[in-house]
Amino acid sequence: MYIIFLRFSENKARAKHFMAAHKEWISKGMADGVFLLVGSLKDGQGGAIIAHDEARAALDVRVSGDPFVQEGIVSAEVHEIEAGKVDPRLQFLTQDDE
Repeated sequence: MYIIFLRFSENKARAKHFMAAHKEWISKGMADGVFLLVGSLKDGQGGAIIAHDEARAALDVRVSGDPFVQEGIVSAEVHEIEAGKVDPRLQFLTQDDE
């Protein structure tokens, strides 16, 4: 499982010009079953994504395809988490991400 932080850069003002393409990128990640949760960071700092069931190399390619990343509007930080103890409803997260 991965947590991806998309933190705004000094190019934040350009976000409005690429928002539609960014939303399409998010929709594709959700439709592919890779993105489990997508949301905004408080105080307008950017966004966060919980991703699962994709190999790290493939996820890195996916993240680099985000128009916000490509345009330098956000910087992406991908953090891998090895799920240990989980609520039974989230047991699927303890499976390998490959």
